[in-house]
Amino acid sequence: MAGRLTTHVLDTMHGKPARGMRLELHYVHGDHTHHIADSYTNADGRVDQPLLEGEQFQKGEFEIRFHVGQYFERIGIENETPFLDVVPIRFTIAEDSHYHVPLLVSPFAYSTYRGS
Repeated sequence: MAGRLTTHVLDTMHGKPARGMRLELHYVHGDHTHHIADSYTNADGRVDQPLLEGEQFQKGEFEIRFHVGQYFERIGIENETPFLDVVPIRFTIAEDSHYHVPLLVSPFAYSTYRGS
C-alpha cells in the first residue's frame, strides 16, 4: 500500500503548534488494542515521520492517544484537577490514501477532523 497516516496538534489556547506532546498509536481489534508506536510532536506540532506508511500501513480501526494533560502541565498550565488528560481519537482507515488526523486542543476542549 502507498498510503500513510500523519497528524499534527495545535494548541488553541496559545494559538500555536503543540510542541513536545506525547502520542501513542494503537491498532484496534474488537474490544482490545495493540500498541504500535509512541511519538512526540516537533516544533511545528507534527511528528517527524508518518505514524504509518509503507508495509506498516493497513486498513482497519486505529486510535491515536494524545497526552494533552501532560502537555499543558509541562508548559505551566496548572489546573488543580485537569479536565482533559488523554484524548483518544478512534478512526477507520478504509482505503489506500493519505489519512491526516489533526487535533485542535485547549485545556477544556478539543476537536478533530480528517485533514489532507
